[in-house]
Amino acid sequence: MKKTYPNNYLIFVALLFIVMLISACKKDNHTPGPSAPTSLATLGLYELDSSIYKRVFIMVTKVGTQTVNYPLVFDTGSAGMTIDATGILPASMISNAGIQVAGDSVTVNGITITPQQAVIAFGNNQSGTQEYGNLAYTTVTVGNQNGNITTTRIPIFLYYKVVDLATGQKQAAHSNDIFGVGPGVSYANNAIGSPLSYFAPKNGAISGYKLAMLNKAAFSISGTYVSDLLTIGLVPNDLSSSSGFIMHPLTYFSQGGYSPDIPSTISYNGQSFSATVLFDTGTPAINLLENSAAPNNISTLPDNTPITLTTNGGFTYQYTTSSTDNVTQVAKPSFTGDPRTIFSINFFTDNEFLMDYKNHQIGLKNN
Repeated sequence: MKKTYPNNYLIFVALLFIVMLISACKKDNHTPGPSAPTSLATLGLYELDSSIYKRVFIMVTKVGTQTVNYPLVFDTGSAGMTIDATGILPASMISNAGIQVAGDSVTVNGITITPQQAVIAFGNNQSGTQEYGNLAYTTVTVGNQNGNITTTRIPIFLYYKVVDLATGQKQAAHSNDIFGVGPGVSYANNAIGSPLSYFAPKNGAISGYKLAMLNKAAFSISGTYVSDLLTIGLVPNDLSSSSGFIMHPLTYFSQGGYSPDIPSTISYNGQSFSATVLFDTGTPAINLLENSAAPNNISTLPDNTPITLTTNGGFTYQYTTSSTDNVTQVAKPSFTGDPRTIFSINFFTDNEFLMDYKNHQIGLKNN
């Protein structure tokens, strides 16, 4: 995930807290049938738009035994849940130097915190953040009054501070909470994976999830609850050719496990180049094409530039740039320090996305 937070990020996150408290929508839980395989749950997500940056959030309502109301960025581009310890652990346990852990571990509010420390970096050489924290184990409830589901005890990253790499300044508590649902494992600790990957399949369900096409019209500065966006658990029909999803087997690496990056070809302005593409709900605004033959370190393509993406699995996506939507930059990997081409949250307003943890594959579907 490529993370760059604007200064007004906390303002519309605060507005989301308010909307979350007063919203009232239909129930999202679906009762499984007695015979046919069914998913585990279908939940709604919150769509926010600051007029520049779009975000999609999942609500975490309980961590261990501690009842909370925190919106976490729903992120297809990273693996693992990271959450600020503030408001979850006693303030006396948290300092700028770290979380106080005596011995092999300490359990507070149903959360077991280990002394294993790490730093997670989000972003690239030009911008980004770093989280400092500890490996912890706990149960997590996601959803809201419209429906929720609780994990078994899972590993998470509990951080005590987050620093803006550009300024070196410490950011506000809970300003970088992430719900990473990508494949593989976290670079902070290989014990940490997607929270959704730990749900035990039941009634024929397959470990994974489907993300419906985001509602482009629902994005708002105050946050809009959109029901039935996230289906946890797949059924065999989801993986069949009749589903419309084109499947892409993932590659395993010794560091990070299975990678979400998909080999592809990008075409624009009469040229084509090979790319490894990350489809990332955690990138809030701008598609970034990493092209080693680019004439500049980084530049923005003019409005009305047609772009074509073709994956090695045969999935094709076409769009046209504009100053208000599908803003696209071209950069040299030597400048950004990241060779991946990244398609931002705008991709998800036009396409459906499927993650199959069991068979290590990603499905893409045009709409």
